[in-house]
Amino acid sequence: MSSDHSLRFHPEVEGDLQKIYSWYEENLTGLGHDFLQIFYSSIEMITENPLQFPKIYKNYHRYLLRKFPYALYYIVKNDLIIVMGIFHHSRDPKKIKSALVNRTD
Repeated sequence: MSSDHSLRFHPEVEGDLQKIYSWYEENLTGLGHDFLQIFYSSIEMITENPLQFPKIYKNYHRYLLRKFPYALYYIVKNDLIIVMGIFHHSRDPKKIKSALVNRTD
């Protein structure tokens, strides 16, 4: 992780991850573990250079996970990266924006 940026997760992200992990594990043992590995490697990519990924709404950046239909949404404030959510690609963009706005940092 870059020493220039600290990382924080919005409290709801942990619950989101648990639901996603559980869903994949129920469907195929080991797939939840694969998902978490991709998630954590994505976090490493973001912390190395958080501004390289596009802003898609106000100050929210989006990182598309490899191999899984999810995206991470985060904001950058000075030297702090705050992961605000992880949402499935099929979710209505308006609902994603609403969820992000309702998650205060």
